[in-house]
Amino acid sequence: MDHLSIAPEKPVQLFARPRPQPGDQLHVYNYDDLRRTRLTVGFRGFMAIPHLLWLGIWGGGMAVLSPVFWIWTLIKGEPPEDLREVYAMWIRYATHVYAYWYLGAERFPEFLGKTTYPVDVELPPGARQNRWSIGFRLFLAIPPLTLAGSLIGGGLSALFTYGFSSGVAVIAAFGAWFYVMARGRMPQGIRDLVVWSVGYAAQTYAYAFLLTGRYPNSDPAVVPLAPVPAHPVRLELTDELRRNRWLVGFRYVLSTPHSLWWTLWTALMLPLSIVGWLVALVLGRLPRPLHRFFSAWVRYSAHLNAFYYMAGGLFPGFLGRHGSYPVDIAIDGAERQSRWTIAFRAILALPALMLAGTLLGVVTLLAIGGWFFALVMGRMPRGIRNVNAFALRYVAQTFSYLLLVTPRYPYSGPGDFHG
Repeated sequence: MDHLSIAPEKPVQLFARPRPQPGDQLHVYNYDDLRRTRLTVGFRGFMAIPHLLWLGIWGGGMAVLSPVFWIWTLIKGEPPEDLREVYAMWIRYATHVYAYWYLGAERFPEFLGKTTYPVDVELPPGARQNRWSIGFRLFLAIPPLTLAGSLIGGGLSALFTYGFSSGVAVIAAFGAWFYVMARGRMPQGIRDLVVWSVGYAAQTYAYAFLLTGRYPNSDPAVVPLAPVPAHPVRLELTDELRRNRWLVGFRYVLSTPHSLWWTLWTALMLPLSIVGWLVALVLGRLPRPLHRFFSAWVRYSAHLNAFYYMAGGLFPGFLGRHGSYPVDIAIDGAERQSRWTIAFRAILALPALMLAGTLLGVVTLLAIGGWFFALVMGRMPRGIRNVNAFALRYVAQTFSYLLLVTPRYPYSGPGDFHG
């Protein structure tokens, strides 16, 4: 959490940009007010085409110059100021374009990345960097480039073009498009998910392009996001970052009995979920015994996934009891629900299920890196732990909604973490 300073969210008003001082860190700004115009959103994909083409052409030119840029920086210990400004403008412009394309902001961007934008970044001024870090920068940047690609699309091919393949922000924006067309407003959670995704990408490319020596930090707390609103299904995070190396090293072997138990429990859940759906259609709520049983399964799944994906350090229990694990899910009691939403719950949950699956793919990538780091250092990086905890919270809310444990739709914003 110490790699970026946090710029607090402000009202939607573009103030004069402060002049960066030596030693300043990369800032992410978020001045968006969630209002959207249906006409521009309806044709957003077409309106973004000239920007995406220009972004690719500009990125291609920087790819040609990158060997010269790298050699100069390696010799001098800091990048040439003129070229550095071009790369910095491209990163800011890419942030504007992808915030616009993924519905994270409303205003049509300008083409040079010079003016302020509702979702913006401020890069620090040039400074000397460690030459060993410069020399191996492309190798060191592979993990964050992989994560950035999984967030905004493109994988490692996103190095110079920000890519065009699916990512978390792509799936989130696809679902948000229908919401905006109906309501004329962007869901706060998805807007924050987009802001976090493009903000992390900006960190990554600033590091990969030698504009800063600070390693990217994936912690959602470093981006100005709205607090997570009250929800019947909540994350309770009391985990310590320390990890037992033996538990880390043999984590996947130790998970085997849990995987078998989870499979048996899930096999019982499937027919019971159909029974619960039919009864809920009649009563207007899930029967309390089924609510307790499904809630325990949701908690147990979160405990197991937290252990499996390195978000939690302790070996979990087998019953999904509340308060029994440091990465926990609190679930409120059963409540009445609209029969219309009960009847179409499986269809209504599809967008959330798609996003949950994409987030679990991100968690898998992070768990691999976290496993090596924890095995060597004996602790988990806070940023990776927090991203994994966020994903597990969203997955728990998604299955709670699907199983009629709660009528509240999952909240997709990463929010803030204090664990």
